[in-house]
Amino acid sequence: MDTRANLVAAEDVLFFVNAAITSTGQREFRSDAAEQRMSLQFLHAYVQGNYRELYAATLALDINDHNAALIIHRLLADTAGISPGQRRTEGRLIARRLAAMPPQRVYRLFARLRTAKVNNRRTRAIMRDWLAARPDPAFDAVKYRSGVKTAARHAHLPTRGELGDFLFAPRARTRYDHPLLDTYRRARYTQAALYELPFTVAEGFAAKHRIPRRVFLDRIAPGMTRLERLRLQESAREARAGEVAADLGRMPLTRLASYVLALPLDTRAARRAELTAALRTAARRAAGDRAGTWGPTAAVLDDSFSTAGSTQKRRRPLAVALAAHYLLAALAPRHRTLWTSGRTDELLLYPYGPTPLGLRILDALEPAPERLVIVSDGWDNAPPGLAGEVLRAWRERLDPEERTAVVHLNPVYDADAFDVHRLSPAVPTAGIRDAEDLPALVELAAFATGRTGPAELRAHLDRRVARFLEDPR
Repeated sequence: MDTRANLVAAEDVLFFVNAAITSTGQREFRSDAAEQRMSLQFLHAYVQGNYRELYAATLALDINDHNAALIIHRLLADTAGISPGQRRTEGRLIARRLAAMPPQRVYRLFARLRTAKVNNRRTRAIMRDWLAARPDPAFDAVKYRSGVKTAARHAHLPTRGELGDFLFAPRARTRYDHPLLDTYRRARYTQAALYELPFTVAEGFAAKHRIPRRVFLDRIAPGMTRLERLRLQESAREARAGEVAADLGRMPLTRLASYVLALPLDTRAARRAELTAALRTAARRAAGDRAGTWGPTAAVLDDSFSTAGSTQKRRRPLAVALAAHYLLAALAPRHRTLWTSGRTDELLLYPYGPTPLGLRILDALEPAPERLVIVSDGWDNAPPGLAGEVLRAWRERLDPEERTAVVHLNPVYDADAFDVHRLSPAVPTAGIRDAEDLPALVELAAFATGRTGPAELRAHLDRRVARFLEDPR
């Protein structure tokens, strides 16, 4: 039987999950970075102090890497009073999450642990095991040199052999047996060698050798990663610094949507076929085996002025909405999208105008779809509050049997409320950062209405933890 304490715990954990999905401690449209960080710090401290086991379990959910690193740091720094079984579970969750994070983020986390003087035996073991599992230690030593040095010192790892010399006594050898280490050495003296290095490392040597940007990009292009190509494709064209072709069809959906929205409108129009095909390909890949399995679906997506985001997260809310449009089209063969601006050409969207969510929700609900998905920051203002009233009346009077499932996904964290802004108590709301997580978040949002209790939420978390720990990646 659900007690009051259990209900409060479930609500607190859902608040925290929404924050951990959406907030990265950066400035948003309605709150600055300091407010975001202060709000996040409070939530982390509160949930860790009161629900440590559930706090650790959120590492298995679709939270962003910023908050995953904060959780890992706090768990490693505070080991008092936890049982051996809990310690083992936390260790497995931390190790699995670190394996899924980009290496540069992990090295930054290790550096913060050293600065904070978190150097207990568990921390050293986790760092040692993560470093031992890296597929190419020499590559890491070249690309993330300072991070590897910091981690090796902090974890008290032996640094013998040429890798140790490369990190701590680089002038001790006139050559290295490992080709990449020797290439790095040669790049100090010869331009030809730098083109065999990772792009970010080669950039530094190119500047040292004063190589023109166009020449450098033309020659380094074959060795660049997909994301590096995507970042540089348009900047290279604008600077006339050489063409950097990117395979857009292989890019993650939300990242690709951000790239498209950063292009000028005339460029988007000129490349319509290419960009549309790439977005549809990325959406089908994100949908996976769920493609075509959803029934008639309507979407109300926010493209109002507030979706411009901030200088640190430019157009991020609009990018999530655009990516959601293509993903929903892949999930539901019978799909209809309504943008708050009333525009119908999604490829030429830009942040504009007020947020008439209530009017668009009315239009979306008229044909009574099986599912309505709303992607918005929730600040309904044309007129204010209409969306909440529409949803309340629909649920209480027109559809009490809940034939239409309604969910609100919010890409913006409200620092003042310690949660994402909600439209109505009658409709579940969940935070979203990447549109690829939309199907899983629709499932999680069902716990936010109070119709399912803490026991169901705990069972859901247990299932997610089990799948997360069994994942071989």
